[in-house]
Amino acid sequence: MVNLAQAGVGNPTVNIAVFGVFVLLTLVVVFRVGRGNRTAADYYTGGRGFSGSQNGIALAGDYLSAAAFLGIAGAIAVFGYDGLLYAIGAFVGWLVALLLIAEWLRNTGRYTMGDVLSFRMRQRPVRAAAATSTLLVSVLYLIAQIAGAGGLVALLLGITSPGGQALVIAVVGGLMIIYVLVGGMKGTTWVQILKANALIVTGLVLAAWVLGRYGFNFSSVLGQAAETSPQGEKVLGPGLQYGRTELSKIDFISLSLGTILGPASLPHILMRFYTVPDAKQARQSVVWAIWLIGAFFLMVLVIGTAATALVGPETIMSSPGASNSAAPLLAYRLGGELLLGIVAAVAFATILAVVAGLTITASASFAHDVYANILKRGDAEPAQEVRVARLTALAVGLLGVLGGIVAIGQNVAVLVSLAFAVGASANMPSLVYSLFWKRFNTTGALWSMYGGMSVAIVLVIFSPAVSGAKTSMLPSMDFAFFPLANPGIVSIPLSFLLGALGSYYGRRDPGDARRYAEMEVRALTGAGAARARSHAEPRPQSQPPAPSQFVSQTASRPRPQPRPQSMV
Repeated sequence: MVNLAQAGVGNPTVNIAVFGVFVLLTLVVVFRVGRGNRTAADYYTGGRGFSGSQNGIALAGDYLSAAAFLGIAGAIAVFGYDGLLYAIGAFVGWLVALLLIAEWLRNTGRYTMGDVLSFRMRQRPVRAAAATSTLLVSVLYLIAQIAGAGGLVALLLGITSPGGQALVIAVVGGLMIIYVLVGGMKGTTWVQILKANALIVTGLVLAAWVLGRYGFNFSSVLGQAAETSPQGEKVLGPGLQYGRTELSKIDFISLSLGTILGPASLPHILMRFYTVPDAKQARQSVVWAIWLIGAFFLMVLVIGTAATALVGPETIMSSPGASNSAAPLLAYRLGGELLLGIVAAVAFATILAVVAGLTITASASFAHDVYANILKRGDAEPAQEVRVARLTALAVGLLGVLGGIVAIGQNVAVLVSLAFAVGASANMPSLVYSLFWKRFNTTGALWSMYGGMSVAIVLVIFSPAVSGAKTSMLPSMDFAFFPLANPGIVSIPLSFLLGALGSYYGRRDPGDARRYAEMEVRALTGAGAARARSHAEPRPQSQPPAPSQFVSQTASRPRPQPRPQSMV
């Protein structure tokens, strides 16, 4: 079999030409749509003017990132059955988002997760914790996406030197920052809708092409994969990555916990629920996303298995981008330079749209939660708030570029699973407790968020994902004392426990019961939520009106008098 990595992958001129067309098209969309950004609501949520189907496609586009296309396809190509486990856990996580998060969050929030958490608690400390969590998780997720983009473009151009790949990542970061600064959430959403359609069509073409080559018999693809893989038939069963030892089994449980709870905890996914006009559209958004993501993961299964059969794990791992290059190499094997250019350009557009969504979420959280509500105590001018958001986007983009340079060559799905674990540890317990537990208070929220976040980060730093193994980010160093590659099995339950302990031992604020009652009414019915989200200056949330006001307002209305019955 020809080593595609050594022979050169396609014609760099053709690759860059196709890539340039996609980038130019998305930039035109961003500039045209971005001219309508006049208020903070326009910049943060696109004016809440997207339907459930539109937002569902954008959610799928937000989630079907480099991890879904490049990372999971590469994991399946190298590890077979075990690589598919990344997709299964992530898909199940959307059911959590549908049942526990989507409607409730839409009814109780305004722009960010900090709006929800601070509704019934002390604003300043809780908003600071929410902003810290959002920035941290967004940067971690950004690093994964930008690292995938660097490996992809390095493969297109045949760049193997670290300096060249670092330059590529810097260009990716520059394009991402332009998307966010100019387009805001509205421009980013339309780019995500376009690239979601392009990605699904591309995946369908690749999967159908492969199946057609084998007479639409997937068993033949599996058989060829077993013959090509150095692991033989073991690639078709569990155990290549997880299950060989008791420790790897625990690591798999930890990974599953993070991938199931992670999607409903990611800030850029949560912020999407504010771009629709009501809770019904939020539910429809998740339903659309579930169908699209599930269908795409079936295509990825075919693509990853075909990469094992037609390209080979050894060729994939020796190419620029390592396992992330499985899908582009398969495209080159099937359709030559043109198909490779299309697949790589679509994957690159995918990465750009996702990192733009992450960046605008991080910048919105800092500008709205920290600047407007902590530093300015709710008195910030909307134009100044948007200006701060744009400056934050620039800083977050630079952090993502630096982190992406360090993470070059790492499997994007693995990096994203770490972001899932940190997000689930920091955000999921506080969201669930805040929405459903009456006793939950400010102390519980702070213990849960800071405690879960800190433990997850420390365990990741001192895990085999960073040092001590050939596949680590720093393979030449070894300071790992935590044996698991994913911290979720420790950090997520601990975060729930800290939230409960903090709520029992922390001081309860006056009016806790009244604020929870109003939040419960809004979460279930949406009553009063529109008033809190109006473009006018929001009322201080430290003293929300009692639920009885809803009753009194209703009771004060004149009741219609019964019509006199006619006498026959």
